[in-house]
Amino acid sequence: MATMVPPIPTTEDHNKVDEKVDYFNLPCPIPFEELHREAMMSLKPDLFEGMRFDFTKMLNQKFCLNHSVMMGPTEIPSQSAETIKIPTANYDFGATFIDHPRLLLLGRVMTDGRVNARVKYDVSENLTFKANAQLTNEPHMSHGMFNFDYKGKDYRTQFQLGNGALLGASYIQSVTRHLSLGGEVFWAGQHRKSGVGYAARYNTDKWVATGQVASTGMVLLSYVQKVSEKVSLASDVMCNYLSRDVTASFGYDYILRQCRLRGKIDSNGCVGAYLEERLNMGLNFILSAELDHRKKDYKFGFGLTVGE
Repeated sequence: MATMVPPIPTTEDHNKVDEKVDYFNLPCPIPFEELHREAMMSLKPDLFEGMRFDFTKMLNQKFCLNHSVMMGPTEIPSQSAETIKIPTANYDFGATFIDHPRLLLLGRVMTDGRVNARVKYDVSENLTFKANAQLTNEPHMSHGMFNFDYKGKDYRTQFQLGNGALLGASYIQSVTRHLSLGGEVFWAGQHRKSGVGYAARYNTDKWVATGQVASTGMVLLSYVQKVSEKVSLASDVMCNYLSRDVTASFGYDYILRQCRLRGKIDSNGCVGAYLEERLNMGLNFILSAELDHRKKDYKFGFGLTVGE
């Protein structure tokens, strides 16, 4: 009888050994609120209607001024099926102070009376404090939010405090090199509502899959395939098992040498595209389009962005 020769180890066998999980050396996951960030880049571009002009002036390395002009129609609530729009024009003035890498101060004033403010301060290497506020003349529309983010070696946690007795907390933990699991809980005292949510995220160099479910009825699934370094395809399914509403979307993100093109289409018959063309150093041209065939609502916009 011939002697049985043991198989020669191959490269695949070595890779299987190398893929053994080191639970004491796991990567830190992304924040819970950014679970779907790759999908949102393609599926949620900053679409607008009309004309937009943004100008940023750097005064020094830490301080800059921002000017923004927006002219276009604004939708107003209506009981009819048709969308009613009125022409509007707004001017926004803002200032930004960045003391890299620990402090960020941002303020913005609009001609309609709104004032926005944002603060981000790194208290330590692991602890970050964030604050967002909006003041407006409309009753019960002003709000503020305070966040405390703690970044551990292989986990992240966040505590939120907002007006209207809003309390929230989230936690996400890396389970393996590619898989992370998390959960969140919130309480809105003013509206007497509470909720609990769970999430899972699996990411590799080529694709990212995320799932999220909440007791409010929301279920969100997203998937992003990185075709190459410059091309990404994304899809998501959002549903509410209480109201039986379901929406599916498909999008793409294509980065060329001088421009970036993003677009999406969803199951409601809405198609959108967003193009950023770099004309020169510090000068970008923007095109935006959104076609809602079900509502017969068509939006087109163009703009210029000056400054870095």
